[in-house]
Amino acid sequence: MEPLQVAEFLREEFADAVLEHGEFRGQVSLYVERDRIVDICRYLHDEPSMAFKYLRDVTAVDWLEKKSPRFEVVYHLYSMKYKEMIRLKCRVEENDCSIDSLTSIWKGANWPERECFDLFGITFKGHPDHRRILMPDDWDGHPLRKDYPVKGPGPEYEWEGFKEVLAKAERLKEFEWER
Repeated sequence: MEPLQVAEFLREEFADAVLEHGEFRGQVSLYVERDRIVDICRYLHDEPSMAFKYLRDVTAVDWLEKKSPRFEVVYHLYSMKYKEMIRLKCRVEENDCSIDSLTSIWKGANWPERECFDLFGITFKGHPDHRRILMPDDWDGHPLRKDYPVKGPGPEYEWEGFKEVLAKAERLKEFEWER
């Protein structure tokens, strides 16, 4: 089934949950209600005429002051059977920064959802291992948020893991390099 046909079919099947859809340069995107993302994805995965068995990526966008709600969670799905791709987007409010996990459908959602949590602060409800994946456990903030300080948390922030690195750097300053 062609991606635009998938979009039209989903608009009929999930009329209350598909908010809008569009096509740009041959890629189809659908905005769907975040409360229905699991139902829609399970259908896309299990329905033989769709067969979107491969979750290519999960990512997020922080629109800060450009759009409301502030965040979007973006899912890239691929049907190997039909060689078609579709993109689903869910709007997520800043004051309720959470969405249901898709790890019950695609085990491969585990790490990308953890990345979104770690870097954007979006919680994935029902995730089996909801902890940071890139930043240290004691890191403050989420670095891909638009309001995160460009230069990091600042010189007054002292992360324990950097003490060794800083000490080694100081020792290396004294080392005479031969030319």
